[in-house]
Amino acid sequence: MDLSGALLPWFIAVVVICAGVGLFLGFSTPPDYQQGYTVRIMFIHVPAAWVAMMAYGSMAVASIFGLVNRHPLADIAAKTAAPIGAAFTALGLVTGSLWGKPMWGAWWVWDGRLTSFLLLLLIYLAYIALNDAIENEQRAARVSAIFAIVGAVNLPIIEFSVQWWTTLHQGESILRKDGPSISPVFLWPLFLMAIAYTFLFFVLWMVRIRTEILNRRMRSMVEAQ
Repeated sequence: MDLSGALLPWFIAVVVICAGVGLFLGFSTPPDYQQGYTVRIMFIHVPAAWVAMMAYGSMAVASIFGLVNRHPLADIAAKTAAPIGAAFTALGLVTGSLWGKPMWGAWWVWDGRLTSFLLLLLIYLAYIALNDAIENEQRAARVSAIFAIVGAVNLPIIEFSVQWWTTLHQGESILRKDGPSISPVFLWPLFLMAIAYTFLFFVLWMVRIRTEILNRRMRSMVEAQ
């Protein structure tokens, strides 16, 4: 609690600065030669998709620690990451559809990347429902942790789907052996927005963890009376 309380103001400052500068630069970019001004959706969509996958990875790692070490903080971290990850996943799906319509002529296509990303949202929702359905906190944490670890198999499917299957979704354009294929005028605002989204996730995660700890303390005090 002391550590998160000290980190929160700094993390919030990073979010505000990076998001402010990133949005200013992003919405000041010239139109792309192929996509026009719709390319600006990238600054909202790509970081959301990145954080959606990162959040699930964090949840799976916390679940492993919870199963192995039986530490309640790991269980709390996994539980509280799920709704945040689901929200970023939903944002990625919505902005992806808004971007896909002018580019592909359709709001949705059942290709590998989009389908596996939709599956990620369903896994998030199933995890939340499973955790809420079991009244005993320890048993809920164990069962949910196993589910989260199994569901992590979907992460490499999302990542490599554009290489494994024929897809409308574009391939990797940033982390390439020969360097990014995106012009610096688009790359820098995208980089700043990715930092802002990442720190926003950690801010929300820490707030939810702190809230869950306080709620459990209150329940323990009530039960002890």
